Amino acid sequence: MTTPESTPHPDSPPPQPALWRPRHWPSWFVVGIAYALGRLPFPLLWALGQGLGRLGYHLAPDRREVARRNLAACLPDTPTAQRERILRAHFGWLGVASLTQSVVWGASRARLKRLVRIRNREFIDSCIAAGRPVIVLVPHFVGLELGGAAFTGLVHAGVYMYQKIRDPVVDLQVMRARRQYGSVSIERSDDLRGLIREVRRGTPFFYLPDQDGGRRGIFVPFCGVPASTVPMLGRFAAMAGAVVIPTFARYLPWGRGLELDFDPPLEPFPTGDRAADSSLMNRAIETRIRTMPEQYFWVHRRFKTRPPGEPPFYPPKRRRR
Repeated sequence: MTTPESTPHPDSPPPQPALWRPRHWPSWFVVGIAYALGRLPFPLLWALGQGLGRLGYHLAPDRREVARRNLAACLPDTPTAQRERILRAHFGWLGVASLTQSVVWGASRARLKRLVRIRNREFIDSCIAAGRPVIVLVPHFVGLELGGAAFTGLVHAGVYMYQKIRDPVVDLQVMRARRQYGSVSIERSDDLRGLIREVRRGTPFFYLPDQDGGRRGIFVPFCGVPASTVPMLGRFAAMAGAVVIPTFARYLPWGRGLELDFDPPLEPFPTGDRAADSSLMNRAIETRIRTMPEQYFWVHRRFKTRPPGEPPFYPPKRRRR
């Protein structure tokens, strides 16, 4: 028997007949394993994830080196031995994030309430109650997916930009999970006017700001290093008349769950100066990195795009034989 807490949102996409063809059976098998894992007690998932992540530390040398270089650049005053401890702990949290991803697929509100503690929600509740458009600034900490589910299930449905996953079976499950509490997805290639209209109607917009911006980005400091940054947050805020609330997800130790923490709105923001707005955004992220460095997404090539004339930041990727 289904309950209001477990019934999928009516906008959840149904499986397409083509997805049941034999070539997709391995993907369905993986999805089934993920659903089974998602029903395990959270402390057990934490322990298994820590073990998986520590194994990944040894089996993913390229990603390990990327994370090591990021940590050296972003935490230069931290002793080398301490940075190595952070690096090892980071891989453990990556393993936890990979296994607890399955919790998001079909999690009931009751379970989310047991797992997630929400702190300082008055910052966002007051904006929503006043009818103010909101952009939720969500940096890439490893608890992002579970934190996003908790937001949509326990705080307010949101709107987010979506890029399809290559595997259509996995893409379907991710889409279902993100829509299960009424959230709206907009393709990255879609007209942004629909996004702005949705934000103006009062649907919070999840914005993930801290990946390499490529040549379309502008160079502003990130932990003191010039980083290509997409300067869209200030533009979105100006177009929608929105307040920007930094939001952070942090796993608690020993499988005790996760904290979803809201910071005060960015001020003054937007200023109309792309560099100033992007720098303020980066500083807000840096402040939280210093409080939980093990859980920031260090394996991303954040400094892949370099200023003109600067040498590559990372070693060349190893070619697979």
